[in-house]
Amino acid sequence: MDSVALYCTAALVAGGIYWFVCVLGPAERKGKRALDLSGGSISAENVKDNYNEYWSFFRKPKEIETAERVPDFVDTFYNLVTDIYEWGWGQSFHFSPSIPGKSDKDATRIHEEMAVDLIKVKPGAKILDAGCGVGGPMRAIAAHSKAHVTGITINDYQVKRAKLHNKKAGLESLCDVVCGNFLKMPFDDDSFDGAYSIEATCHAPKLEEVYAEIYRVMKPGSLYVSYEWVTTDKYRDDDEEHKEVIQGIERGDALPGLRSYSDIAATARKVGFEVVEEKDLAKPPAKPWWDRLKMGRIAYWRNHIVVVVLSAIGIAPKGTVDVHEMLFKTADYLSRGGETGIFSPMHMILCRKPEKASSE
Repeated sequence: MDSVALYCTAALVAGGIYWFVCVLGPAERKGKRALDLSGGSISAENVKDNYNEYWSFFRKPKEIETAERVPDFVDTFYNLVTDIYEWGWGQSFHFSPSIPGKSDKDATRIHEEMAVDLIKVKPGAKILDAGCGVGGPMRAIAAHSKAHVTGITINDYQVKRAKLHNKKAGLESLCDVVCGNFLKMPFDDDSFDGAYSIEATCHAPKLEEVYAEIYRVMKPGSLYVSYEWVTTDKYRDDDEEHKEVIQGIERGDALPGLRSYSDIAATARKVGFEVVEEKDLAKPPAKPWWDRLKMGRIAYWRNHIVVVVLSAIGIAPKGTVDVHEMLFKTADYLSRGGETGIFSPMHMILCRKPEKASSE
């Protein structure tokens, strides 16, 4: 009887550990295991130093605002967080409104497909993903539209991850990725039949510069859609809690500074775009996009225990625990921004490059 009880107890413990580590809160699109967490292109022994370097930008805020410094700032951030994002969130590094009866995975895909539907491209068209990350949206959009998608990201490690995922998904013929700065893209003028960016241009020090570069590479008459991170009309700069939340989002997401919703359309027009539509996709009747963050808190603590253990035994690089903790704190600021309505990560703007571009 004792041996049977011992066996049953051991089986329950083993099953509990398996559920805790492998089932509870896994990334919806597998591709990165906890045992493979790294610092991206940063060597394991330098992750901690690069994490400290990342925070040093905030001790010198004027450097963040300098265009020449921002690419290094953003590149360091994505080296630090890409594996953790993939492991704990998935391959699409963005938010989407909750949809009743739909999983988070389906809601994410629908949000991505809407972007390419808005720019009305046909199968075989050549479109740009400005700030593609590891290519989650790219693959969903290519599969949905049958357009050829070229993505650009500042981070070389993300290029490698995206190409690996493209190959696994059998979408190499429709998806390509290049490493580069979307402020100075290696593409000819009038190259693309359409373009989109999903929660990516927030990393640019000046929105006008990235919009102008996207405008340059688009063909006359083509459409561009962007989901922008913004402060809303509810944000008050003289409210200390509001400022704390917004600064927390900026520091935890490598942002030179969040923009006001009221600046987006004016900036698009300034570089030559015609504004076709502008809408905050986070507003009712849309369901809260931040619900997924709040529901994932149990998974976070599961993941944090795993990260602490892996770091302690030398599997995960030193500094990984700090990065993971930073992202949890940032998730709280994001949730507060959503709940108070002072922040939106999906202010949508749809623009057209005129048939007769103003560059004439």
